[in-house]
Amino acid sequence: MLHDIVIIGTLVVLEGLLSADNALVLAVLVQHLPKGKRQKALLYGIFGAFFFRFVGLSVAFWIIHFWYLRAIGGGYLLYLSSKHFISQASKAGREEGRTGPGFWRTVLTVELTDIAFAIDSILVGVGLSQKLWVVYTGGVLGIIAMRFAAGAFLKVLDRFPGLEHTAYALVAWISVKLFIESYPGFSKDILHNPSHIHLPVWLFWTVMGAIAILGFSWAVRAERKKKANAVEKVDEEVTA
Repeated sequence: MLHDIVIIGTLVVLEGLLSADNALVLAVLVQHLPKGKRQKALLYGIFGAFFFRFVGLSVAFWIIHFWYLRAIGGGYLLYLSSKHFISQASKAGREEGRTGPGFWRTVLTVELTDIAFAIDSILVGVGLSQKLWVVYTGGVLGIIAMRFAAGAFLKVLDRFPGLEHTAYALVAWISVKLFIESYPGFSKDILHNPSHIHLPVWLFWTVMGAIAILGFSWAVRAERKKKANAVEKVDEEVTA
């Protein structure tokens, strides 16, 4: 029993590490919703994540072949980031960019994103233990922790609005990761010429860290400048 508890704890930690990028994506997906509905969307998304995790564990042997789930997820994330940056080209585009899909469509998007990201976690879990309840318990606790992380990301994005651009840049990089991970299956099943492309973990997180640090520095400076301009405007109105 103690051994099972240790494995569950390990799975929770691994789920958190593997899902750090997922939490950021979820925060971006629900950011356009009113504040009162953001946490609801994440909460409703949990139930779908629980269900898919259970089904995924039951057919873990076949899941490794579902490379197209990663490709679809990567394509959608690339679409989101491209749409965001293209919408900055005009004032009308920026206004349109703030208008996202409705509540239930957002929940569905969260569910589909969970599926694309869950493959690694499922395979790691099955590799650590053959007991379904142990792997599932660790995965469930990890999913709950991930939702709290997504909520924290939302608070940071609200405090520093300029970080929205950084978030979408990170989402674009995450889409590259998903495309690279899906390529071996694509080359085997579609091109009929098996080949492998590997994105080193250190390189992925180095780029993630670089984008985050540069983006955060820019967002903080932009927010300070915005506040300074607001104070200056008030002073001018008072003196006038």
